[in-house]
Amino acid sequence: MTSLEELETEETVTCLHITLYHPRQEEKQIFRNLNFLKREQLRADEVAKFGRDTNICHYNLMDSRVSRVQFALQFFRQLNNSELGFEIKNMSKRSKLIVDNLELDYLNKVDLPHKCLIRFGDYQLLIQRQEGESVDYFETRFELAQDSLLQERHLPLMQPIPESGISPSLNSQGVKPIEIDENDV
Repeated sequence: MTSLEELETEETVTCLHITLYHPRQEEKQIFRNLNFLKREQLRADEVAKFGRDTNICHYNLMDSRVSRVQFALQFFRQLNNSELGFEIKNMSKRSKLIVDNLELDYLNKVDLPHKCLIRFGDYQLLIQRQEGESVDYFETRFELAQDSLLQERHLPLMQPIPESGISPSLNSQGVKPIEIDENDV
């Protein structure tokens, strides 16, 4: 019989909650290879790669418009600090990766904020980090959004205004686009 004092303390594990959205997710079954609403544990030294190549990527997006390796997430600990974090690296030569409002070209990387919206093509991923203590493992948990995450975060769905000054009458949401000066953004 062991006492409560002798039991090992259970370490909490950092978890990335990832909510996914694509406008044609139902008809194309793009996310069919992902395990939804179930935590999946990875070793801290593993690089979590997202893309369409099932031999290289841990998380597969079944779409020919996605690069073989679209982006990668790397778990790390800050130098001279106990804080744990992630960095995200764009692995696609074909498309930019947008982390909140920061554009990453091929092989550019940046620290992943605690909560951010990642976009490429028609894909939207809302990533929220739940802090943990373990330096050996981290977890991922996927959820599917039914509506655009841009609308949920109240980010403007901007449509460019042609240089001719003649704007299209209505965009796809039934709203007339408004021209704004680049300095007002």
